[in-house]
Amino acid sequence: MAGADVALRNVSDRRGGRLELLAIGVLLGIVEGLTEFIPVSSTGHLIIAGNLLGFTGDKASSFEVAIQLGAVLSVAFLYWRTYVALMPIGSPPLIHRSNLEGWSGIWRIGAATLPALAVGYAARHAIKEKLFTPEAVTLALAVGGLAILLAERLVRGRRAQALETITLPQAFGVGLFQVLALWPGTSRAAATIIGGMLLGLDRKSSAEFSFLIAVPIMFAATGYEMVKMRDLFALQDAIQFGVGFIVSFVVALAAVRGFLRYLERGRLTPFAWYRIIAAPVFYLLTRGLSF
Repeated sequence: MAGADVALRNVSDRRGGRLELLAIGVLLGIVEGLTEFIPVSSTGHLIIAGNLLGFTGDKASSFEVAIQLGAVLSVAFLYWRTYVALMPIGSPPLIHRSNLEGWSGIWRIGAATLPALAVGYAARHAIKEKLFTPEAVTLALAVGGLAILLAERLVRGRRAQALETITLPQAFGVGLFQVLALWPGTSRAAATIIGGMLLGLDRKSSAEFSFLIAVPIMFAATGYEMVKMRDLFALQDAIQFGVGFIVSFVVALAAVRGFLRYLERGRLTPFAWYRIIAAPVFYLLTRGLSF
């Protein structure tokens, strides 16, 4: 009987452990999906959530890569027609209705993607060593909030253009702003949306271009990280990773749609104040930790 009791307890513990991992997968998937494409820094939120849940270390890092891919695919799903229109084998250039069609679109998305890819690859070790600290991420959250407030003031009353008219210099300029997002806590969405607004795009168009250029750069970044971390992926982790991936995909779909609807009339100011308030909270929660 004692042996049977021990066996039942072991089975119960294993089930409890699996349920706990699934719950963590769901919660982190929600955090990633909600924060990846709005200007609040998904990195900062995942760091806080992971530490509060006791889910840290190399396995947690590999999990974050997997759920980030789920969020990326949500944008590819939403904008699949735009990506199809990039293929330079359809309509002649003379009847293109948008600068994001055919080779014109390829050049623009390439120009917006290459700066961050090049700088990120060249400086990847320095970024890991110097910028993945509580102090650096806290500072990025606060500075990003102030930058959003400043950008909103600068573009107030200015006439803005639609996404279809984006020029190659504008696209490259947004790409330079995207380089700023290599500083963890800055938020890739914040950097590129602010860049688009300052360069003449309206808020919604800036956000949509931010989403479009997220796919190639995040595919490259997550692919690189997954290759590096391939030895950390084990079969028993597949269910947790799959749950987090699916939750991240679904939540990101809803978040992107809701954010775009908000930007039809709203400003980025609430996100700025959220970041400024969240910065000291983040620091207090992560002080003394190493990421």
